[in-house]
Amino acid sequence: MAGARYSRQLLVLGGGGRRLREAAVLVGGLRGVGAQAAAALVLAGARRVVLHESGAAPGGVQFLQGECGVGQNRAEVSQQLLAALNPDVEVSVHPGELSEEFLAAFQVVLLTESPLEEQLRIGDICHAKGICFIVADAKGLAGQLFCDFGEHFVVRDPVEGDPLCATVQHVSQGNPGIVTCAGADKNRGHRFSDGDLVVFSGVEGMVELNSSEPCPVRVLDAFRLEIGDTSAFSPYRGGGRISEVRPRQEHSYEPLRWALAMPRIQTRSSTELLRSRTLHAAFWALHAFRQQQGRLPQPRAPEDAERVLELAHELGSALGPLDEDVVRAFASVSAGELCPVASFMGALAAQEAMKAITGKFLPLEQWFYFDALECLAVEGAAGLMPEDCAPRGSRYDGQIAVFGADFQEELGRQKYFVVGAGAIGCELLKNFAMMGLAAGPGGDITVTDMDTIARSNLHRQLLFREADVGKPKAEVAAAAVRLINPDIKVTAHQAQLGPGTEKLFGSTFFRRLDGAVSALDTLTARAYLESCCIHSRTALLDTGTEGAKGNVLAMVPPLSQQLEPGSDPADGSFPLCTLRFFPCAIEHTLQWARDEFEGLFQLPAESVNRFLGEASPALTRLSLRQESSPGVPFWSGDRRCPHPLTFDISNDTHLAYVEAAAHLLAHTYRLPSCGDRVATRDVLCHTVLPPFVPKDGRYVPTVEGVEEVEEALEPGQLLELVQELARWKQELGGGTEAMDPIHYDKDDDLHLSFITAASNLRAENYSIPPADRLTSQRIAGRIVPAIITTTAAVAALACLEVYKLVWRCRDLRCYRNSNLFLSECLLFRIQPLPAPTYRYRGKEWSCWDRLEVRAIGEDGQALTVRELLAWLQEEHGWTVTKLLRGSTMLYDGEEDEEMRARQQAQRLSDGVERCAEPRQLELQYVCAGDELEDACPPLLCTLP
Repeated sequence: MAGARYSRQLLVLGGGGRRLREAAVLVGGLRGVGAQAAAALVLAGARRVVLHESGAAPGGVQFLQGECGVGQNRAEVSQQLLAALNPDVEVSVHPGELSEEFLAAFQVVLLTESPLEEQLRIGDICHAKGICFIVADAKGLAGQLFCDFGEHFVVRDPVEGDPLCATVQHVSQGNPGIVTCAGADKNRGHRFSDGDLVVFSGVEGMVELNSSEPCPVRVLDAFRLEIGDTSAFSPYRGGGRISEVRPRQEHSYEPLRWALAMPRIQTRSSTELLRSRTLHAAFWALHAFRQQQGRLPQPRAPEDAERVLELAHELGSALGPLDEDVVRAFASVSAGELCPVASFMGALAAQEAMKAITGKFLPLEQWFYFDALECLAVEGAAGLMPEDCAPRGSRYDGQIAVFGADFQEELGRQKYFVVGAGAIGCELLKNFAMMGLAAGPGGDITVTDMDTIARSNLHRQLLFREADVGKPKAEVAAAAVRLINPDIKVTAHQAQLGPGTEKLFGSTFFRRLDGAVSALDTLTARAYLESCCIHSRTALLDTGTEGAKGNVLAMVPPLSQQLEPGSDPADGSFPLCTLRFFPCAIEHTLQWARDEFEGLFQLPAESVNRFLGEASPALTRLSLRQESSPGVPFWSGDRRCPHPLTFDISNDTHLAYVEAAAHLLAHTYRLPSCGDRVATRDVLCHTVLPPFVPKDGRYVPTVEGVEEVEEALEPGQLLELVQELARWKQELGGGTEAMDPIHYDKDDDLHLSFITAASNLRAENYSIPPADRLTSQRIAGRIVPAIITTTAAVAALACLEVYKLVWRCRDLRCYRNSNLFLSECLLFRIQPLPAPTYRYRGKEWSCWDRLEVRAIGEDGQALTVRELLAWLQEEHGWTVTKLLRGSTMLYDGEEDEEMRARQQAQRLSDGVERCAEPRQLELQYVCAGDELEDACPPLLCTLP
């Protein structure tokens, strides 16, 4: 369970993630919601997932069955494909009734899209037996989620991420005592909040803190905290760590039968509460309508919608006022099935099931409602009639019931660019295949990803299997979605989007797109994609996740503001002085271990190989450092005085370090390594190590006094060294590859063993608490935690925005940016900000406006600078004083007459590389009198 497959997930779920391997989950209902929830639980590694479905499978309702499964039992069709997702999980089908005896074998029972009578019966059984019970449903553009985890459910760890910690720099004696502290990055301080419970460890002097009970803190500023009374404690001398303690929480739940009439609904505001209560009554009324009529309301049938509204008022009378327009809109499309809505609700249901199993994160209390009914306000969707939404015998009938047949044809004609085929990319492509995006004449999806599939991808990247490890992500993903929908057109590339691939993904490529979706994991790549879409005015949906958090941002030219590139987070680097001499946090020792890995197993081998390939030996500059006196006790504050370690063969960390280093060194020298631990122990037992003796004359530099000094070599010494290097080169045979450099791989077990052991040994040197293997992997590898539920939910939210783009909606009020927090089952959906405007030369300009000129003269050649300046004067009355292409000055009105004449005579194409497609230059300019103006609109020149 703790292997590479689940490493990213364990970073999200912590130790609770290992409880999944003991869990048995029943998933009832295998339509869209159930299929997504079951797939997520299988990928996450639950020990046993049992499927139950009483009905046959109509076409196109979920991604597991494929074309060949139509008419067969959904659970039986889905079992084989679910089992293939994860060989660690037992996936089976229960064809019989869900009896009380049968249900007793499960920790979690999840019912999806089931009749209310079945929900109530099974809910009563589960509540009585202490089985966690979840109900999830999706109807048209709305979803419902309910949780009952019993009367005494314990949340072991309610918060995402590792507990907070900081380095203690001083503690005052007083009432209250004041703690001065700092995080690993000393400039950022601590991250505690008022009321957080903390404990201390490793404090010298004021040792009473080390044994004290958890106490609450009050934040004074970024570096100071108030704690309890320390006036009677011993004076503080140095060192120490302050760490957050997260107390367990107990939650109590009502059974469904009670919670239906008096619902506790999780919302953020009174406005949301009104809408959620309305949806609660609408779902309840829908069950009643179906029981009375034996069917769901007909799509866009006003009389059916009115009957649902009447039932909602009758059943929900205790809920207060209802939004009648919401009930009518909900009922009018409730017969529809949309893959994005089903995927979103299935992902949320699976996350709640994981909370029930692991005790990690705050579970839902008790109802959650979601809707994207704003899609019906889009021009074109609002006026649909029943005949537009009637079934066609198509796999897309569930989508046609919501958006109509003409819209389905438009979906098939779309051209989209998916950048990234990882976790979000896989979910996007799966949803696109189910939606029928690019499955018609003229449609096409281009997907690119430079990476290959790793084992650590398999727990969340839905389209990949064990046999795909090492293969290109984009190609495997494209092949997988063609199996889901043979009509989809997908073109795959194993290429990194960037300046080096402009010939493949140039301006012509972007201008032909209907939209692009970012599923990237680096801010640099995202910023480049954003710039391409801004330049071509192509709609972009930017997606991202980190652990249980996710977001979707919509950039809709010319309606919304342009996306601004995010700032790069801290790259994990620390000052050299801190790493070498003053480590005070595990982050410092892990970065030091990474540097050690590179210095032992990569750089020497590369240097030897480079030395052998050079014509003559090269010398490396040697440097020493000198200190400056701080004028205070040297080992104080965050400076910890190190102490030497004595090698102990019985210490697992000592042995792990020696074994890992030996194996890695053997690899660099192309030698066989010994895997016999008994033999290794025998050698080490008979090895006598000299005692540690500090060297005389060594200086410990401080941050303020680090200088680089060259070590002088006498001419004779230099000549002798050169001759010795030449002899070594001759003895090594003159080859160019004598050693194998090892580059650090964050998922390689041997590499991780060395990093963890080296870091913890250095941490022991400086009295820093050690880190476990998983934490070391995350920090040293700078790994972003990831989980299937978040990626599936985020991709689903992005696909809802695709619907609006396909409608070519020009009302910004219909679009949504989303921020998702699955750890608390919270979703924030807000309208994107409108495109800002500014004034230039007496006219109001949008951020999307630009001046465009076909810079081709009558002779077919590019315009000269003089001709372009004349066009700006004639067309806009602007006198340009400076014209630039990037950093190149094309024209400067302050130059002398001869220079200006030469500048004006040059063509705009001079110095621009020729290519097959029409070239566009973006030029910057300054006009006379611009000092009082805002920024000017860009000038785009199309060259021949």
